[in-house]
Amino acid sequence: MIQIKRLNSTDSAFNATLEKLLAFENAQDEAVDITVAKILANIKTRGNEALIEYTCRFDDVTITSATEIELSQNDLQHALETLPSTQRNALESAAERVRSYHEKQVLQSWQYTEPDNTLLGQKVTPLDRVGLYVPGGKASYPSSVLMNAIPAKVAGVGELIMVVPTPRGERNDMVLAAAAISQVDRVFTIGGAQAVGALAYGTETIPQVDKIVGPGNAYVAAAKRRVFGIVGIDMVAGPSEILVICDGKTDPDWIAMDLFSQAEHDELAQAILLSPDAAFLDQVAQSIDRQIELMPRKDVIRTSLENRGALIQVQNLDEACNIANKIAPEHLELSIEQPEIWVEKIKHAGAIFIGRNTCEALGDYCAGPNHVLPTSRTARFSSPLGVYDFQKRSSLIQVSKQGASKLGEIASILAKGEGLQAHAMSAEYRYKDL
Repeated sequence: MIQIKRLNSTDSAFNATLEKLLAFENAQDEAVDITVAKILANIKTRGNEALIEYTCRFDDVTITSATEIELSQNDLQHALETLPSTQRNALESAAERVRSYHEKQVLQSWQYTEPDNTLLGQKVTPLDRVGLYVPGGKASYPSSVLMNAIPAKVAGVGELIMVVPTPRGERNDMVLAAAAISQVDRVFTIGGAQAVGALAYGTETIPQVDKIVGPGNAYVAAAKRRVFGIVGIDMVAGPSEILVICDGKTDPDWIAMDLFSQAEHDELAQAILLSPDAAFLDQVAQSIDRQIELMPRKDVIRTSLENRGALIQVQNLDEACNIANKIAPEHLELSIEQPEIWVEKIKHAGAIFIGRNTCEALGDYCAGPNHVLPTSRTARFSSPLGVYDFQKRSSLIQVSKQGASKLGEIASILAKGEGLQAHAMSAEYRYKDL
């Protein structure tokens, strides 16, 4: 029997208990950070030499030249062409849906002209080069390739560089096939903090990128933190989360499996169910106990649910929505009647799955929206990864002679108020000479 927490929103200690349950210290392990700092310093100063050393040591491979770490486009195409047809068709169908969704996100440049012929606007341009980190070996996720690479390509990124470790020389054909489908430009078989450093600083072989995206382990996350500012990063994600709001009318087996779908990621993942129906919570608890033994990753699921999971009885669905906004989950399922009414009450969530038929797993793979989502309550101020993360905006300002007179006087007054005389005179020169 799984000892998952049962909470009731009417309990006097509910808020404190919930805060404790949600608490996740996304702090860096000091030993990891020290190791990463040394790796990054070596990559920065010694380039390919250090990169080869670390790759041989950590991935248990033997290479003598940096030319051995790059895969060709033929390698990617071969992986795609030799995939079982069911896998290839699934990848291509998912890619088509992801691409179609993200094409609607493309930002456009715009401008307007004021009555005095002053022009103002915004110019949108894609990033020149982006690095995509992909975990390697058996724990590989081709869906992450699609979700990170396709928005970058839709945005118009000039060159997309993918790094993926191949521990003991083991390649994941679905990952390489996904790279082919996503039109990744170059792929290097490196990983860990050393790969992040190579992307951030550049080496004789690895070109320096402008932004690094993609998931990784604690060393990768620590490295991304350290190189932020030299390059952009997508986010430093915490453990995966799911919050389900259910009115008690969905099959309890469905809900239990939805909770499992996130709990199986790792022991720190969080799965929470909110419902006003106490009997339904009992049914879900019974389903959890019955279905857990069918799960290959049952030990991970058990640890996750017992340490960070909860079944919470609320007074009504209004309260459930309020609690959901406080939690600001990565994934939120609204498994309720007339969900389109209740979605209007949700302010903070990475992705909202609307209705009983919309399980979170569809969003992970093929619905279309991105599965790279804010975690650890950052949905209060962050958004899913999208095309806009691979575009940047430049302001356009072209002032006419008439505009220089009007704006120059305003700027002069404000600049003098701030004690910045050169600012004031720079503006005054333009309109005093007219």
